[in-house]
Amino acid sequence: MTERIDRIARTFARILPEGGAALIPYIAAGDPGPDATVPLMHALADAGADIIELGIPFSDPMADGPVIQRAAERAIAGGTGLSGALGMVAEFRTKNQDTPVVLMGYANPIERMGQETFVERAAQAGVDGVLVVDYPPEEVETFAAALNAVGISPIFLLAPTSSEQRMRSIGAVAKGYVYYVSLKGVTGAANIDTTEVGRRVAEIRQHVNIPVGVGFGIGDAQSASRVAQIADAVVIGSKLIDTIDQAVRHLPTQEKAEAAATAGATWLASIRTAMDASRRKPSTH
Repeated sequence: MTERIDRIARTFARILPEGGAALIPYIAAGDPGPDATVPLMHALADAGADIIELGIPFSDPMADGPVIQRAAERAIAGGTGLSGALGMVAEFRTKNQDTPVVLMGYANPIERMGQETFVERAAQAGVDGVLVVDYPPEEVETFAAALNAVGISPIFLLAPTSSEQRMRSIGAVAKGYVYYVSLKGVTGAANIDTTEVGRRVAEIRQHVNIPVGVGFGIGDAQSASRVAQIADAVVIGSKLIDTIDQAVRHLPTQEKAEAAATAGATWLASIRTAMDASRRKPSTH
């Protein structure tokens, strides 16, 4: 097998030495329609996305707030599931070989497909990382090893309530980056306290030797810029999905894909501009 390029590591190696932070938008595969996802992924990459998190639609997304829950419901109603999401990544890869794609979702669809089959199909599609919200690091050694064997990074969440032991456990198995959930609650829940986030990111870095991304509660250019000063990546989802939904909800189906790409790219470009304008001193960690 040809050795895979580690797109995630390459991305951070390009950004961090210059004092930047990666911009990671989250979208739900199949929302606002199955034909809209791949054009939207390309538009986001062109607008400045460094990594794209693609949500696997699931009927009971326990960590997600109402905006992403509704996106998952729309995607499922449109017929998109795990197989469809993998097909979208494969289609994206026919034109974009550079932008990392991370699948984010829940255990149930993967268990139904079978871990071995999922890992094989994800590798074939060109997936770079997998974040399964309800796979605790202590229980997924076999799954993480299978991902590593095909060059896919197992990515994990850390929360404000995570203990030092949990940080060490995740630091031992995680690759690519870790995703710090900045709030107690669900996605899109509240405004972010960057002082507290900065303290927690510094603590996480004592136990984790890969980049630390921060998400939840980041909904505008100002908050994204503040987080970019203290974290290695800014993950932003609910506000992006809501912006796209408001742009397309009253349009006929055949017009939604183009409108979604335009609205998503325009909004994300404003976040990219703000983050670039507030670059910190080059990273030394």
